[in-house]
Amino acid sequence: MIDLSGRRALVCGSTQGIGRATAERLAALGARITLLARDAAALATVRAALPSVSGAEHGALTADFRDPVAVSDVVRSHIARTGPIEILVNNTGGPPAGPLLDAAPQAFIDAVTMHICCNHLLVQALAPGMRERGYGRIINIISTSVRQPIPGLGVSNTIRAAVAAWAKTLAGELAPHAITVNNVLPGYTCTGRLSSLIRARAEKQSVTAESVEDAMRRETPLGRFAAPEEIADAVAFLASASAGYITGVSLPVDGGRISAI
Repeated sequence: MIDLSGRRALVCGSTQGIGRATAERLAALGARITLLARDAAALATVRAALPSVSGAEHGALTADFRDPVAVSDVVRSHIARTGPIEILVNNTGGPPAGPLLDAAPQAFIDAVTMHICCNHLLVQALAPGMRERGYGRIINIISTSVRQPIPGLGVSNTIRAAVAAWAKTLAGELAPHAITVNNVLPGYTCTGRLSSLIRARAEKQSVTAESVEDAMRRETPLGRFAAPEEIADAVAFLASASAGYITGVSLPVDGGRISAI
C-alpha cells in the first residue's frame, strides 16, 4: 500500500513514455505533480489527463534540457512560488545511437549537459526543501547499460554509467538528511526510444524490424518488453516511505535480461 498524499513530485521528461507513466502513477497515489519538459502543448495535454486525488492541483514547467541554466531557473522560480518538492524523478531522453568509436567529442559534451548538469542543478534546487521537510526521494531513470553496455549505444552507455556514479556519490552525502538517491534501470520498454532503436538496428543489419524485436524478446527471460507503467511502479515504490532505508542502489527492472550482480 503506497500513499503519496501530501507529497510533491517533479517528474522530468514527462510528456511521453516512462516519464509520463511515472507522473500518472505518482498522481494516482496522491502526489501533487509538476511536469517538466520542453513541449508546452504536450505538457498541457498530460497535465489535463493526470488523476487528482483529494483535489491536488498539478503544474507544468517548460524548459529544454540542452540549457541547464534555463532548467534550473524555471524550477527555482516555481519552488519560490509554490514551496518545497520532496520527490525528484530525473528522466531525460538518451543520446543518439551509434558506435562509440564514431562519436564526436561534442556528443559527449551534449550528453553531460543534459544528463549530469541538469540532474545536478535540479538536486541543488530541491535538496534544501527536502531537508526542510525531513523527506527526500531522488530517483534517476537510467538504463541497464549501467551493468551491461548495450551494443550500438556508445555515448549512451558512457553517460549512463556516469550518472550512476554521480548518484552513488550523492546518496552518501544526502543520507544524513533523510534524502535517498536511487536509480531505476529499465530493460527493453515499449517507448518511442525503443522503436527508433529497433528501426536503426534493422536497417543496419538489413533485416526486418519484426526479426529484431523477436531477437530482443528472446534476450529477456520473461519473453516480452516492459510496459512503461511497470517501470513507473518501481519508481513509485522508491518514492514512498516504504523505501526509506534504500539508498545508493541501481535497480534493474528488465524482466531478468541481465544477471544480478
